[in-house]
Amino acid sequence: MQQGTVTKSTGSWYNVRLDEKSPEGALELRCRVAGRFRLEDKALTNPIAVGDRVSVVIEGTGDEETGAIRKIEDRKNYVVRQSPRKKHELHLLASNIDQAVLIVTLIYPDVKLGFIDRFLLMTEPFGIPTTIVFNKADLLDEDDLLTYEAIASIYQDIGYSVLLVSAEKGTNLAEFKSLLKDKRSLLSGQSGVGKSTLVNAIAPELDLRTGEISDYTGKGTHTTTFAELFDLPFGGEIIDPPGIKNLTFNYLRPIDIAYYYREIFAMSPECKFGGSCLHKNEPGCAVIASVEAEDDRVTDVRYNSYLTLLAETEDQNYWERKKV
Repeated sequence: MQQGTVTKSTGSWYNVRLDEKSPEGALELRCRVAGRFRLEDKALTNPIAVGDRVSVVIEGTGDEETGAIRKIEDRKNYVVRQSPRKKHELHLLASNIDQAVLIVTLIYPDVKLGFIDRFLLMTEPFGIPTTIVFNKADLLDEDDLLTYEAIASIYQDIGYSVLLVSAEKGTNLAEFKSLLKDKRSLLSGQSGVGKSTLVNAIAPELDLRTGEISDYTGKGTHTTTFAELFDLPFGGEIIDPPGIKNLTFNYLRPIDIAYYYREIFAMSPECKFGGSCLHKNEPGCAVIASVEAEDDRVTDVRYNSYLTLLAETEDQNYWERKKV
């Protein structure tokens, strides 16, 4: 068997870059999955993620040469989401990454803070450093910039990095490039935020396909239909997954929601019921007291998104949770 890294996922077939190089350079082999793979006894719509280290057996010769993936090496980490089509199953987005970078826009399309919180809830359980990058700074007027500063402070105050950039005007592109250099980054965002345009601005050699914003809906069109790993010419790699419309979490318990909201977890020891407090209506809850006092340790914006996610998780009945 030969070892390699999965660089592209197109459904039932995967591209694997083999470690053993040919005289022409790295060899990418089109591979299928041999066997059944699961994730901690959870059902997966895709058993293998871009970034996975795998062992393959080469089949066929010449132009007909393909491979069969027989083994997945232990993952350093992974990012998983609830399958958008099969609510009882999970979908792997990427594995073995150094960081996640979420691209958003304040306007065109309008930012949804709830989506940012959902994305952070996807990376936080695995300790993956995440940076929130606001694109299209060139479209912001003075009032918009004040709104941006208020939003940025919410996330910076709880330990997340935030960056304002413009692919169109080149604003802070050097900082964006430095963020990605020599790291493997999951680069994600909803359609229309200019993810591909940003990458093309710092790495034109990649020439990623870009989409347009609909004048009717104000939303972006999907340009990426499968996950793929790209080498950055200045060092590092990005994993470009399909655009994400929404995120739900069938694999988390209500207490997990409380645990992975950083500022809420930090205040839990002050609650009357400590780590078991869900911060909804419990007596002696320090989180509720903080929100009511408007002391900014827990902002009402984050607290409201927390309650929304908590309710969604609690609405999943026992059997739904057992199935995953």
